[in-house]
Amino acid sequence: MSQSYDRGLIEDFGRWTEFSAGMWAWVFHKFTGWVLIGYLFTHIAVLSTATVDATTYTQTIQALEGLLVVRILEVGLLAVAVFHILNGVRLLFVDLGVGLESQDKSFYASLVLTGAIVVASVPTFLAGAF
Repeated sequence: MSQSYDRGLIEDFGRWTEFSAGMWAWVFHKFTGWVLIGYLFTHIAVLSTATVDATTYTQTIQALEGLLVVRILEVGLLAVAVFHILNGVRLLFVDLGVGLESQDKSFYASLVLTGAIVVASVPTFLAGAF
């Protein structure tokens, strides 16, 4: 006999508190994957303009690099990429049967390691922005 579960209304955001670390890892991994795909297409579109006029392209990139908001977005991109990589490696180990009993701890470790890498890189990204 199967049990049914009343999932409630789709607008019931209180259910998000019921998510386990594994569910949050899945949500973050999917979100970061979509962000990286969006960045990839944007990056390709911007790079394709370099074939039209290299001087204008170079001046545009230099002007963008001088903006603080662009530097902050680069730090965000780093955070997204690092988490996606670390969580992907974590998932690879889980798929291979390594660390099955400590998936929550490994997810939290990937979050902490992502934070440490991003914080350590902030001076590099913001150098020369002021």
